[in-house]
Amino acid sequence: MKLFTSLYDKALIWARHPKATWYLSGMSFAESSFFPIPPDVMLMPMSLATPQKAFYYAWLTTIFSLLGGLLGYAIGYWAIDLILPFINSMGYAHKMEQVQAFFTEYGVWVIFIAGFSPVPYKLFTITAGATSMALLPFMLASFIGRGARFYLVAGLMKWGGAKMEASIRKWVDWLGWGFVLLLVIYLLSKYYMQ
Repeated sequence: MKLFTSLYDKALIWARHPKATWYLSGMSFAESSFFPIPPDVMLMPMSLATPQKAFYYAWLTTIFSLLGGLLGYAIGYWAIDLILPFINSMGYAHKMEQVQAFFTEYGVWVIFIAGFSPVPYKLFTITAGATSMALLPFMLASFIGRGARFYLVAGLMKWGGAKMEASIRKWVDWLGWGFVLLLVIYLLSKYYMQ
């Protein structure tokens, strides 16, 4: 079944949409504070579709991710008591405690690492606000971590170009179903470990 190939083809079509940069910017902003899907899912196909604009897209993604991170910080700073019941109902209470432990142990470095890695960055932006982390170091670590990640993604897509696009298209179903399998294994292991 070529489910992921057709989704990939649609993502490439959306990447060429006249308002694609608006969607990318909005997704980048939202993902840093509340939205679950990372902007890489738009940045990658957009950078493949128009490689000459890859670094422009990385810049937009970085700036709007930083602005969304500031919203996440504000949510944590001013509204943590309001959103804690929601965090608990979503099953993120334990993750929030882990993030707070990371803050205690690593300080501002945890923002840089979270910004670069695929972990849910919004948990770190909200926790930074909830713990009243100094705003300037938060912004600098976010800018460097997020920028490094998005420029790396855009650079790889630009560098790989048409060859990479063909390779991704060839293997996208295997990768997609592999991810689904890993997710099922993870969920089953969590269910049976309780």
